[in-house]
Amino acid sequence: MNYEFEGGAAVYKALYRKWRPMTFDDVISQQHITETLKNQLKNDKTAHAYLFTGSRGTGKTTCARILAKAVNCPNMKNGNPCLECDICREADESSLTDIIEIDAASNNGVEDIRELRDGAVYSPERCRYKIYIIDEVHMLSASAFNALLKIMEEPPEYVKFILATTEIHKVPATVASRCQRYDFRRIRQKDIAARLLYIAEKEQLSLSSDGAALIAKIADGGMRDAVSLLDQCSVCSEEITAETVSQTAGIAGRDFLYDILDAVFVSDAPKALEITSRLYDMSKDLTRLCEELILQLRNIMLLIASPAAAADIIAAMPDELERLKKIADSSGLDIVMNRLEQLQSCRERMGRVMNKRVEFEMTLIRICGNITGASSGEVSADISELVEKIKMLENRLNNVPAGDRSVSRKREILTATGPAGENEPQPNVRVDIKTITEDELTPCTRWNEIMEEFRRINPAVAGSLDGSYAASKGNVMCIFTPNRFFISLFKSSKENAVSLSKAIFNVLGQKYRISARCTATVEETKSMAEQLVKKAINSNIETAVDNQA
Repeated sequence: MNYEFEGGAAVYKALYRKWRPMTFDDVISQQHITETLKNQLKNDKTAHAYLFTGSRGTGKTTCARILAKAVNCPNMKNGNPCLECDICREADESSLTDIIEIDAASNNGVEDIRELRDGAVYSPERCRYKIYIIDEVHMLSASAFNALLKIMEEPPEYVKFILATTEIHKVPATVASRCQRYDFRRIRQKDIAARLLYIAEKEQLSLSSDGAALIAKIADGGMRDAVSLLDQCSVCSEEITAETVSQTAGIAGRDFLYDILDAVFVSDAPKALEITSRLYDMSKDLTRLCEELILQLRNIMLLIASPAAAADIIAAMPDELERLKKIADSSGLDIVMNRLEQLQSCRERMGRVMNKRVEFEMTLIRICGNITGASSGEVSADISELVEKIKMLENRLNNVPAGDRSVSRKREILTATGPAGENEPQPNVRVDIKTITEDELTPCTRWNEIMEEFRRINPAVAGSLDGSYAASKGNVMCIFTPNRFFISLFKSSKENAVSLSKAIFNVLGQKYRISARCTATVEETKSMAEQLVKKAINSNIETAVDNQA
């Protein structure tokens, strides 16, 4: 059993403490660091200061302690401490006075570093070197860093420093430049799973392969988190499976998770909310659920973007792959990335809001397509502006005389001319767009090319000419469009007319005076406006909003 005896009483020892690596050979996934340190030790060429950086649980403090032991061990074996001498045993018990560990998170003042500097002038009591291990060194104050820099510039020959940090960008360059820097990588999931199975075997725990894989995935590259979760699961159940891990960690089981994903990708918000409610009632952690959805959406994104290499780079269980591929095959990359951005923004906000459930449910509704959302947070304002423009158009339509509206095939004709200015072409023939028939005009066979050029010059407005065609007479270009918004846009903005004129000139090499006719009836236009209002509350409006912005 995992117990220690202190003062005659049995005290339980956490697994992550019991199975902390004692030599460099026990450290996993950091061979690029451990081999270098072992070679320095074997050749007696150790530096006076080291800087270990990386995410939590990757072995920074562990390697610092092993290095401190090994450099002072009189019976060092192939670069590793022997673990048998008095120095190694006392170091493991944290009773060796020549190895001083300082937690910079709670000892970050200049007085603490001055005390360190005053103590460094005294030679070690029993060891060859006096080692200072400063954990979370980025927490030191600016004045404390300045005090540390002085002793690190010219340390006594018997003093060595090992600094560890998870936030290297907060360490001053003047301090980092005086250290040998080693970057610790996130531990690979397969290495974490293999280590967990080894520990479970030694501890006589029943751990399944899928349970180990799920723990490794949740740990996100941190070995300490993985072993702690294994320890927690061992108390909850004799059989540690993926289901046990899911319940213990407070995350959604795989079925729940994929049910939510299926609901999202078919825009079934009620189903997604109902599943979330059940999970909440079961005390599932919604923050964890959000993180799991982010991870799976990342997998879907990679399956779409790089299907050949996805199997090697996605973090998914083997039996999950088919469901992910099914979703990926029916989704577009832009949709997946938009939903991923919204979930990441939600995860960030969940750490600040009072009610995480409300925040998560709002995001679910957005990504299901029941309300428009985007990572910029400006879409709501854009939609409001769009709806206001649609209402203004409806008011104009309502002011059309009733007699005109009663005739179903009556065409309302509006004109939009090109920009006024000294370079504006004057019509060299008399063309009355209100009375002219299409038979009198010559069709523009290169209109599609003009539209491509217009999309390049003014993509925000080009969509208003979808379904249009054009014909000319002399130097007058007549545009026929079913979209009344085109005429409104060109009347309200000189730049729009100028950009269209430029597109026509770039393709045809000639300047034209532009006139336009709306080919839709008043009733058809009102119906179109109603459809746009409905689309404004669906996710499909996002592209239209971008065009209007």
